[in-house]
Amino acid sequence: MFRIESKMSKVHYTAILFLLLAVLFLPGCSSRPENVQKVKGQPAIYPDYVGVTIPVGIAPLDFSMADDGFDRLDVEVKGSRQGSLHTAGAYADFDIDEWHQLLEANRGGQLTLTVCARKDGRWTQFSDFNIFVSADALDEWGITYRRIPPSYKIYSKMGLYQRDLATFDESPLLVNTQTPGACLNCHTANRTNPDQYVFHVRGGHGATVIHNAQTPGGANTPGGDADVELLKARNDSLGGSMVYPSWHPGGRYCAFSTNSTSQMFHTAGPKRIEVYDSSSDVFVYDTQTHQILEDTLIMRKYWAENTPAFSHDGRWLYFTTARRQVYPTDYDKEMYSLCRVSFDAATGRLGQQVDTLISAAVTCKSTTWPRPSYDGRHLMFTQTNYGYFSVWHPEADLWLLDLQTLQSRPLDEVNSPRAESLHTWSANSRWFLFTSRRDDGLYTRVYFAHIDRDGKATKPFMLPQRNPKRFYQQLLYSFNTPDFTSRRVVIDGRTMGSLIESDDRKATKIKKMSHF
Repeated sequence: MFRIESKMSKVHYTAILFLLLAVLFLPGCSSRPENVQKVKGQPAIYPDYVGVTIPVGIAPLDFSMADDGFDRLDVEVKGSRQGSLHTAGAYADFDIDEWHQLLEANRGGQLTLTVCARKDGRWTQFSDFNIFVSADALDEWGITYRRIPPSYKIYSKMGLYQRDLATFDESPLLVNTQTPGACLNCHTANRTNPDQYVFHVRGGHGATVIHNAQTPGGANTPGGDADVELLKARNDSLGGSMVYPSWHPGGRYCAFSTNSTSQMFHTAGPKRIEVYDSSSDVFVYDTQTHQILEDTLIMRKYWAENTPAFSHDGRWLYFTTARRQVYPTDYDKEMYSLCRVSFDAATGRLGQQVDTLISAAVTCKSTTWPRPSYDGRHLMFTQTNYGYFSVWHPEADLWLLDLQTLQSRPLDEVNSPRAESLHTWSANSRWFLFTSRRDDGLYTRVYFAHIDRDGKATKPFMLPQRNPKRFYQQLLYSFNTPDFTSRRVVIDGRTMGSLIESDDRKATKIKKMSHF
């Protein structure tokens, strides 16, 4: 029951007291635990929500005891400003509406949770713990992601999904049962805007799918056929497909890398697989002219350019680059540096020189997945010992680059001993999400954290689920390439599947620009 205190007359208090007493003694009402033994130490719960910071509007943080020997929970939640709620059962299952009311009433404050748990018929009360409610809004409807099974070559069942962050509702955008034999990759929106997105399809009917409701002369109806273009999956002159996209904030341009990707398997040790590119380049695509803007400044022979990302204002294009190695024997010698080059949206041209922000020769580490914040203050990246495909690297950690001082540091308050990667920012740059294998070492899960203007992050929390222990134990899929979305994405999966299965593709043209 959720309670908010307010000023009331003595008569009203008396009436409510009698009403509560009547309800309390109704037959069948559940009672609070008796003969409770208090212990020092906070409860070990799953997921670990002890001391996390959350936004108003997030779905309830349901949890279980980490120890399966506990068969019942009784949880009291009290707001530091006002309100409380109570739940009891096999796990902490909070009412969605009451949870949202309590968070709103304690914006900028904290919740204190008292947990009693029963094991072998005996009740134990643990020390209280807090959950902090940030004053900073998230301002995102939900997230999108790919759900993919643990396979290496056979696509099996996989798809693109979206999730309402205020509830537990998940819905498919497109699954590969609607595109038989296809692999669906990387749904990427322009700054969380669901009207403009791109994703790549591999397979016999491969394509780069661009949805652009801002296209001049288009229907401007999200999900409408007039807004969708299917580009040829490959351009022979590129030597690969259009992958790892990043939208220019103006919406006309989208940067891609083109990768000739291979994989190999480790025979021993904690790493299972290594993904590497025998070649890769970065280029910019003009959605209005359907031209691929090739520039020798970021398409150098003997170098592998990768993972592009436009800055918040579109004036810079960040990317990573490494000296190509002899593959696969020297795969662990490939280390990427972080670079940037200026970009002029009026002409679609790059600047005259590339700046190296983080040099692999200095760090003796590899930098990958640069993601600048939308307020222009920071850039988050992943650092590994070598290579760029960090989801398979247990040592992969998140780092933060201050774009004013160009100093970087590891996000120790977020990192774990297992792989962290595939991060992105909320539109207001006060929150970020990332994937991690910290839960079981096998599957990537989605985590969220708050970050202040000085770059200090809070303890991350796992994407909430109803009955989370059962959900994650039974889910045999990894969450991949997650991103925020400001509104629900509108895709007619059947129509999109038919378009992908057709042979209708738009050809791209090459526009070469040379600096040498």
